[in-house]
Amino acid sequence: MSAAVYVLSTLTGYLLTSALLLKCPGLLHRRKRRTFVSRHISHRGGQCGVAGAGENLENTMAAFKHAVDLGTDMLELDCHLTKDEQVVVSHDANLQRCTGVDTRVADLTYSQLPSYLCRLGVTFQRGGRLRPPSPPSALCAECFCEGGGDTRIPLLREVFEAFPNTPINIDIKVNNDTLIKKVSELVVSYDREHLTVWGNSSSQIVRKCYREVRLATPTRRAAPPPPLTSALPPQNPSIPLLFSLPRVLQLLGLFYTGLLPFVPLKEQFLEIPMPSIVSKLGDPDRLNRGQRLLVWLADALLMRKSLFKHLTERGIQVRRWAGPRTRPGSICVSGPFQVYVWVLNDEEDFRRAFDLGATGVMTDFPSRLKDFMD
Repeated sequence: MSAAVYVLSTLTGYLLTSALLLKCPGLLHRRKRRTFVSRHISHRGGQCGVAGAGENLENTMAAFKHAVDLGTDMLELDCHLTKDEQVVVSHDANLQRCTGVDTRVADLTYSQLPSYLCRLGVTFQRGGRLRPPSPPSALCAECFCEGGGDTRIPLLREVFEAFPNTPINIDIKVNNDTLIKKVSELVVSYDREHLTVWGNSSSQIVRKCYREVRLATPTRRAAPPPPLTSALPPQNPSIPLLFSLPRVLQLLGLFYTGLLPFVPLKEQFLEIPMPSIVSKLGDPDRLNRGQRLLVWLADALLMRKSLFKHLTERGIQVRRWAGPRTRPGSICVSGPFQVYVWVLNDEEDFRRAFDLGATGVMTDFPSRLKDFMD
């Protein structure tokens, strides 16, 4: 009997303590500092403007400028490394989809990179995964974006130079030590540690980002580089990290077992999809019963208001991919983690994400999100 009472009292104490710390994480964890808050996030710069009328091509300077002019809080972009070790802004390792040329970014020098096609599919829009040439009558007007004169793949440093005060979310697309090192050096050289978040769904890439050591002295740094024989310190912690996919799964496991309030987290940004949008990206009738059940279960597990609330109060920003609401240049010197939800392109999903307590939304339609937030 005494053993049963002991086990019951211990379990009760654990559950009560876990519930208390879940609601009041500040009792155990110091809130992480941040220098910006992002509610409106432009996915690949935001490929589309006015609903139904594509205005820019993804990951181009024109798309980034359009989003910043609208008042976006953050630009999301993707990075690869060329053969001559230039960091370029491109989502795909193989350029077939976006340029029509079956070649890899890593196999060409920067000057050899082909231009984007004048018409690209919007990935997170129904029908957008169809690739030109396709009969226009078979596609909705929102499935594609069309560029003007800007079809050039830009360098990351060009984006830093053009938008020095805009927070940027960098997705390191390949597990390449040189790419990670060069992105880190660019962030430091342009004094952007406080305006940059980086990572990838791969845990290996995120670990390398965390441990990245700059052996070459940046131009703005006077301190000499550490000797090669010294112990490798962690990467500058002022560059915030994204959760990798394995870490998201671990986070959910900790949350549902009640252990999350007791575990420290090195990441500052949680970016997660809204699984329910899967039914909007294709024909929902094509999903069998098992697939629909899987989507429902994933949505039920991920889209938890109590999880978002715990993370944001703890100092992690939850970002939802959808669009801008705050004014450009707005700054918050301290606050919780951020939670972002992606990639959302209609008002119903915008509303749901914000109602759940997400910090921000990532979208392909910055104008549409801005109108919703206004």
